[in-house]
Order: sequence, then structure tokens, then C-alpha cells
Amino acid sequence: MRHFRIYITSLVTLLLMSCSDDFLDRQPLDTINTENYPTTAEELVTVVNGAYQPLQWPKLYNLRMWSTDIMAGNSIVGAGGGSDGIETQDMANFVTNTDNAGVLDLWRGPWPGILMSNIVLDAAPQMDIDEDIRKRSMGEAHFLRAHYYFILARFFGDVPLITEPQSSDSDLFPPRDPVALVYEQIISDLNAAAELLPRKSEYGSENKGRASKGAAYGMLAKVHLTLGNYQKVVEYATQVKNLGYDLNENYADNFSITNENSIESLFEVQYASNGGYDFWSNENQASWTSPFMGPRGANFVAGGFGWNQPTQEFVEAYEEGDVRKDATVLYEGGPEFDGKEYESRFSFTGYNTRKFLVPLSQVSAYDNSPLNFPILRYADVLLMRAEALNELGQTTAAEEYLNEVRERAGLDDIEGLNQADFRNAVLHERRMELAFEGQRWFDLIRVNNGEYGLNFLRSIGRNNASQKHLLFPIPQIELDRNPNLVQNPGY
Repeated sequence: MRHFRIYITSLVTLLLMSCSDDFLDRQPLDTINTENYPTTAEELVTVVNGAYQPLQWPKLYNLRMWSTDIMAGNSIVGAGGGSDGIETQDMANFVTNTDNAGVLDLWRGPWPGILMSNIVLDAAPQMDIDEDIRKRSMGEAHFLRAHYYFILARFFGDVPLITEPQSSDSDLFPPRDPVALVYEQIISDLNAAAELLPRKSEYGSENKGRASKGAAYGMLAKVHLTLGNYQKVVEYATQVKNLGYDLNENYADNFSITNENSIESLFEVQYASNGGYDFWSNENQASWTSPFMGPRGANFVAGGFGWNQPTQEFVEAYEEGDVRKDATVLYEGGPEFDGKEYESRFSFTGYNTRKFLVPLSQVSAYDNSPLNFPILRYADVLLMRAEALNELGQTTAAEEYLNEVRERAGLDDIEGLNQADFRNAVLHERRMELAFEGQRWFDLIRVNNGEYGLNFLRSIGRNNASQKHLLFPIPQIELDRNPNLVQNPGY
């Protein structure tokens, strides 16, 4: 294939490094180098594939995104104790400094995907290729760019808004743009994606897992929920429903290697066995969730590093009879796992996360877990719709969508609540339904300008949490490289 040429490093410093034909399989941690633009449909699709790759990396969904549940109070790092995962411990204890490695990962993680998306959107309109490939590729790039910016906006607020490929002639020291402008671009991109992308059902098996029209509508609903545009949430949730999405009958099927990209899945990060490369490198394409979350010393899964141990408070939040508990948490006296009994001594809290574990009988090597990671499920869409209808004063109408999720969980319907109590019920349901999927932190910080989250965190003893912690600091190394960046308040 041809080479592609672009110069970036975290948007601030020009670096030139060698590039080979397999550059999309050997991404540097924070830089992308290429020569020339794609000229064929095959080359364009290769660049699009490169835009998906950062989702797989530990900077985003292979570690940092799901570990926000630790910061949100659902769990503790656990692991080997002591300083193991110290950067995540600091984030969860709200003593984060500007040199925190986890914060740096979350700042740097999205930019390579934004760059690749920009290349596609710049090159594709001029290419003489099949129109269906052009439209799909542009739709995917719009969707991915929006998603990467959505991550940055929620974690950092104002960020540089760059919608064209960077070159040596570009401003390599961009300032932060107002987050309102970033959200305008996110919504514009997602609307374009919804227009251009095919339905999920229109993809063949060889393209399973790509962004689809439903993913774009679902993400639009989530963006508008974040912004408090509740009527828009209802409209886009309705569009998702009209595309035929539904709940899996069995909650646990959402986290099975035999049921990936199911009827409930709008979008998930794709992983594979034999993903290649050093397990600890950024390029790894196998999932970290099972080896990282598996209980230490239990021989339940390959690896078993003991991260993400649920707290007592979280486990006690389950209602009696909630079937999601047994699918989500390992606890002494609970169902066996792959024929083995769990013991509370495997964890500092007495619990381990079960939801993402792949038993040894299915995968025997710690660096080969193929389990995909869910970014957006239909259950999330139902709960977004319920929350939005309630905020619009239509609490009775909202009950249907909340109860659809509860019924699968084996719980009684909720009826007759006032608006405030229903709001709390939906937020509780989101916590239990989406536990350890990297959603809880964003719910905490968006409701009532973050006061909902701060009140909750203080109620569980996270007393260091304050208004400044609703956003992360801009990493000091980035401030040192780019004099036009300014720090978030309080850091």
C-alpha cells in the first residue's frame, strides 16, 4: 500500500519518524507519521481502520475509561496493593496532580483518532472511488471524531478544536477552544454520521462492529443528555428504537465472547484473540479487562491482576432479586465461576468484578482475551429516554422505559413517583445497569452541574472531591510544550 504523510505529537510539537507499510498495525504511542494521502478505496478504508484503533488502547477503553468507575466510587483499584495503580488511586482520592499518568493518557488518547478522522474527511471528497465506500468512510470519520472530542470535552472542558489534518505549515501550538464550540462540532459530526452511515443490519459479517446509523443516533442522545437538551434526547432515542434495537433476554449475554455486537449493542470496541504485540504496549489489540479484573490468586482467568474491586457500598446498592448482581460481581456464596467457588480473601473488599471475565476454559493466555468492550447499549438508550421524559415533566410516560430495563433485571416496576424521586430512581438504575462500563463518572458530573456527584462522593467518604475535580488538569508536560494552553481552575 501507499504511505501517508502527516506530522503531529499531541498537537504541540513537530516530530518526524520513519514509517513502514504496516504503520496502522504499529502505532507509536502519541504520534502518527505518514506520507501522501490515500488514493484508492482500499487505502481510504485502511486509514478509517486506523481511526478506530485508539479506542482499543489502554489510554482509552482498554484501561482508563473503565477505571473511571473507581473514581466514581463503585470500586477501588485493589490490584497488588501499595503503590500498584497509584495514578488511579490518586484520581479516585481526588489528589490528582498535573503530572498524573492517567490524566496524561486521557488527554493524549483521542488525538491520533482525531487526526486519522481528519485525514479521511479531507481526502475522501476528492477521491474517484465507489460512492458507498466514500459515504461510509466519511460517516465513520465523522462519528469517531465526534466520539473522541466527546471524551475530551467531558474530561477537560475547553480543548483545541482541530478539524483539518495538521502539517508543518499548521499552527502547532493551538489554544483551547470554548467547550460550547466543541459540542457544536460534536453534534454537527454526529448528524453528518447519521446521514452517511448505513444501518447496522446493512453491514456484512466482514464489517461487523463498524459505526452505524444507530450508533450515531445513540451518541447524539447521550451528547444532548449531557447538555440538558431533553427533547432532543427523546427524539434520538426514538430513532434508535425505530432501527430495531432491543434488549438481550439475558443481561449477562452483553459480556460474552459468544454474543458480541448483539441486538442490544449500538457500538463496542472490537478486540480479538492473538491481537499481537507486547501485552503492555499501546498497540495491543487484545482486551485487558479479563486479566486485569480477574481475582488474584484464584486461577479463575488468565492473568488475574485484581483491579477494579467493588466496594461494600456498591454491592449493598443492589435490590433484592436483581439478577445483574450475579452477572456483575464475584462474592463469597455466589454462583460458581467456571466450576470454581469464589472466596472473599481474593480481594481487599471481599468482591471482584465478574462482568468482563473470560474463564480459563475459553481463553488460557492472559494476552489473548477477545472480549469486546461496550461503549453504548440499548439499555443505556432506554434509561436516557426515561430520564429525559421525566425532566420534561412526563414522568408517567417515562416509567415504561425505566421498567423495561428493570424487568430484565428481575425487578418490580416503578410507578407513581414524583419527578425528583423518579430522577433518583433512574440514576440508581443507570449505576447498576452500566456498572464498570465507564459511564458512572459522567453521570455524576453532569447532573445539577456536578453537585449530584459531589454529594454522592462525600456520602461515601470521598471528602476531597470538590468542584475543581469535575474536570481534570491539563497535563503539565503539555502546558510546557504549548505556551498557548492554559490550566483548568484550581490546579
